Amino acid sequence: MTAHPILLLDKRTGKLLPAELVETINEGHLASVEKEWMPILLRRLRELVGQKEPLPENRHWVWREKVARIQGLLAFRTFAVVCEGQTQGLMQVNTAVTCRLPGQVGKELAYVDYVESAPWNRASIVQQPRFGGVGTTLIRAAIEVSLEEGFHGRIGLHSLPQSEAFYAQVCEMTDLGVDGTYENLRYFEMTPAQATSFSS
Repeated sequence: MTAHPILLLDKRTGKLLPAELVETINEGHLASVEKEWMPILLRRLRELVGQKEPLPENRHWVWREKVARIQGLLAFRTFAVVCEGQTQGLMQVNTAVTCRLPGQVGKELAYVDYVESAPWNRASIVQQPRFGGVGTTLIRAAIEVSLEEGFHGRIGLHSLPQSEAFYAQVCEMTDLGVDGTYENLRYFEMTPAQATSFSS
């Protein structure tokens, strides 16, 4: 297990706190999701029943099942962000995917299968999110995977509608429109130049 020191913004104090980016999701991370994330998410789902506010779109994700499906497959890599002894975010990356962007078609990229921040970090679930920077940290990790694999920083992903603004505005990825072959989710790619700009 490889761990890299990072910093997260504590939104409660405005200060940066030491954290770790851990390569390979382990049993401790999965247990954290089940014992710490799920009660908060389920409580929020109960609050939203009958209201007009949209439900969290990834509420059906089961990380233990996702990790089990890719066990032993060399094309996949997983990551966790840990701070204050808790799992703050998770990501799964597939390195056996190619680009769609004109000028990049057919070139290899690191495809982000799934990325999620802990529910207490999400303004759609709690009134006062705890940590900022989890999503950007994980996207930077996907760029690093791309660089390590010789893909020059190219990454791609399909976004849930509630996350589209993050990928378009914060990550400044290229929006390739709705993909009718993939649950009608909007597809984004990042070029080498965009990756350099985002990571700088």
